[in-house]
This record gives sequence, C-alpha cells and structure tokens, in this order.
Amino acid sequence: MMRALRRLGTVVVVAVAVAAIIAFGLHDQRVAEPSPTLPATPHGYLGIYDPGMPASDSGLTAFGAQTGTRPNVAVYYSGWMEPFQIHFAQEVTWRGVVPLVQIDPQGISLAAVARGRYDGYLVSFAQAVRGLGHPVIIGFGHEMNGNWYSWGRGKTSPADFVAAWRHIVNLFRTWEVPNVTWLWTINSLAGGPGDAAAPKAWWPGASYVNWVGIDGYFYYQDESFQTVFGRTISAIREFTRDPVLISETGVSLAAGRAATIPRLFAGARSARMLGVVYFDANGYRDWALSGDTPALAAFGRSARAFGRP
Repeated sequence: MMRALRRLGTVVVVAVAVAAIIAFGLHDQRVAEPSPTLPATPHGYLGIYDPGMPASDSGLTAFGAQTGTRPNVAVYYSGWMEPFQIHFAQEVTWRGVVPLVQIDPQGISLAAVARGRYDGYLVSFAQAVRGLGHPVIIGFGHEMNGNWYSWGRGKTSPADFVAAWRHIVNLFRTWEVPNVTWLWTINSLAGGPGDAAAPKAWWPGASYVNWVGIDGYFYYQDESFQTVFGRTISAIREFTRDPVLISETGVSLAAGRAATIPRLFAGARSARMLGVVYFDANGYRDWALSGDTPALAAFGRSARAFGRP
C-alpha cells in the first residue's frame, strides 16, 4: 500500500511539472548562462565514492578517519527516474561537503530526452536541487566516449548525446537553478573495461559545461599519471580550456598502491587539476583501500601534499 502511494505521489509531481511547462510555454525557452557556482581552484577538491552512498554518508566519515583527510566532494550515481537524493545532499552539505551526482540514462533514448519526453522528471529533479540552496555538481551520461554503457559510443550517437545534454542544461536554466556546476565526464583514452574514443564529438559546447571530468584507473605498476591521463588532457585542450577534475580514479593491488598513489596526486598537482575523486569500491577491480594500511597512509600524505588537508 505504501509503495502504491509513493508511486501515486511521483505521478502527481511529474504531472504537475509537465502541466507547468505546457502552461507557461517554457519547453524551448533559453536564458542566460549562469556563472559557475564553485570556484575553479586548482588542487581544491578531494572527493570520495563509497558504495553505501547515497543511502548513508558513513563511508565518507570512515574514509576520512582512515586516511586523516577531509574530503569535500561526495559522489553518488543516480539511476534514470531516480529523484534527487535530498536527504543525502543535506547531510553532506551540513558538513561542508559538495554532492556530486552522475545521472545515468541507462536503457533510454537520448533523442527522447532531447525531445522533452522526460521533462516532468527533470523538472522535479531541478526543483529539488534548487531547493537544497547549496552547490551541487551534476554530470549526465558519464564516460559516453566508451562503448560499455547504453548511452555510449556505438549505442547512442554523439549528436543525440549533445542534444540531450543541452536540453537538460537549458531546462535547469529555465527553472532558475543557479547552484549547479555542470561536469562533462569522459573516460581516459588509456582504456578501461572497453575502448574509449577521442571525446570531441560529444562536446556540448563551452556555454553548456563548467568543468571537464576524466575517469581513469591504474591497473599495473608501470603506469604513471601521464600514461593514464596525459593523452586525454591533451585531447581536451584541443577544444576547451575548462578546468579539469579527476572525477573517478582508483589504484589496483597489481599497480602497487602505496607507490602509485603518490604519483597520482603529484601528477594531478603538476597538471593543475581541480582535484581527485577516489572510487573506494571493489567491482571490476579491487579499488577499495580498506584494510590496506600502507595505501591508506600514502593516500593521506599525498592528499595533504596535493592541497587538501
């Protein structure tokens, strides 16, 4: 019964939002681009993803305690039609941490997104973000230049991705959501679970992006910051000077964590990256640092040298 009531409530919210769009003729309205809401300070951000997020922020606290750091970005991945996790966002915001939401359009048509089919959902999401009243970093369809997601290369055209991205940003602007920093996230050209292509075809344009994110991981001992991220940074600089965040990274056991983590942070500092977001979870590889005392200590020392205490 409660589940049915929740579904009914969601339908009502979506219906009201769609009605508002129709009534006020806002579907294709364009408004001026807002300024980025977060300072683009090199070395200013240390982020963490824990698999317990967004149900709980306890992993954020535990990671900070284990590494002696104070992360100021907390990541979660949002399924399509999933509402903005306002309780999680409030919890981390109260602690001075910025929520970073990667919206994943799994199994849907991006052309339909661009046509406005999902505007009711997107309006309710936008209103919830505005209601938070604090900065939120939002990405959409991350790693689209890879071939492993339904919205990625070979499964969705770059033109449809760009149209969907622009539509979403324009919708947030129409509904006057000033507290979003838009993060356009690509996969490293060094590889991953599949092949990644040069990212330029998916670029929405400078007026639709605040920051660029790069997802890249260390699999083997002979890898350096340059081999994992260097080629990708060069490719990005061919078409934008936007600040860059290492938006997802991890170091496997095979890569020699205690030795590689300092190279990760030193390279990010030398390249003047905005920050580093660590994917502290196991899955495709053993990225989680829990229980690895030398790696945790190396992470803490490296993060402090990078610029985040």
